[in-house]
Amino acid sequence: MNQLKMKTAKTMLVLSLIAFLFPACSQNQTDSKNTQVSSAVQAPDIDIHTAVLYGNLKAVQQHIEAGSDLNSKEPMGGSTPLISAITFNHAEIASALIEAGADLEIQNNDGSSPLHVAAFFCRIELVQMLVDAKVDQSKKNNFGATALETISGPFAEIKPVYEMMQAQLGPLGLKLDLTEIEKNRPVVAEILK
Repeated sequence: MNQLKMKTAKTMLVLSLIAFLFPACSQNQTDSKNTQVSSAVQAPDIDIHTAVLYGNLKAVQQHIEAGSDLNSKEPMGGSTPLISAITFNHAEIASALIEAGADLEIQNNDGSSPLHVAAFFCRIELVQMLVDAKVDQSKKNNFGATALETISGPFAEIKPVYEMMQAQLGPLGLKLDLTEIEKNRPVVAEILK
């Protein structure tokens, strides 16, 4: 009887070790396969949001090739890489993200889509790029405004918002030329009509 208990205990120990080691072995094989497959298209060490913020097109292209989530939202304002590229006027990065299939309709925490952001900052090239990509121009933000409506009021009323954004995001690299924005508002409005 003691021998039977001893054999059972040994068998249970062996089975436990196999059960414990098998997932680890299969995980290593999976990791090994993933490493082999993705080694040619491995995402860079810099995350996609930081790459966009600093205008690192090469890193963004590596993320695209590696299959990184192009629609991931940063936690603070819910901006996607495309929305951030538009905000910080990184047109080449925005173009690469659009061509790679980034979601053109996704909205940040205040309901602004990439088109809302491009229109608000009067980024003519980016507004045209989004319109050419067939973005939904009727989409409304959390304030009930379309992209066109965000720039339809008098510039003097919205100027303090631009100044506040420049003060808050300037240290991160946002550069706003208020004279240029005021001049470009009617051009953007014409594109969106």
